[in-house]
Amino acid sequence: MQVNALDHVNIITDRLDETARFYAALLDLERRDAPPPLTPANAQWMYDAGGKAIIHINSTDCPRAYDRAVEPGALTGAVHHVALNCSGYDTVMDRIAGMGLDHQVNLVEAIGLRQIFTADPNNVLLELNFFGD
Repeated sequence: MQVNALDHVNIITDRLDETARFYAALLDLERRDAPPPLTPANAQWMYDAGGKAIIHINSTDCPRAYDRAVEPGALTGAVHHVALNCSGYDTVMDRIAGMGLDHQVNLVEAIGLRQIFTADPNNVLLELNFFGD
């Protein structure tokens, strides 16, 4: 048994459309309707350039196989942040400025890593990692 990769992150929100637009605008993720029995009104999936649905966005009333209480917009409990391996550092910085997003940058020189930290409309902290970019 082995873990091959992180499959996806699920965000439950009362701002479905705004959240999907955010990820499309900032990270060029492609918005698609989730598969049935989910509907376009209760679930949108965001796909990376390789065609993988890496962020699942669900409305608060979306049916879930394992349901638990969540508070949209609250801090994410024990999950501190979601880290994404990215490219196009300057483009993302331009988009952050254009969107007026609060952010913080960090450099880990020892491994050639530049990081941008920003939050989505639901207060989910994103760590955008750029290696050698």
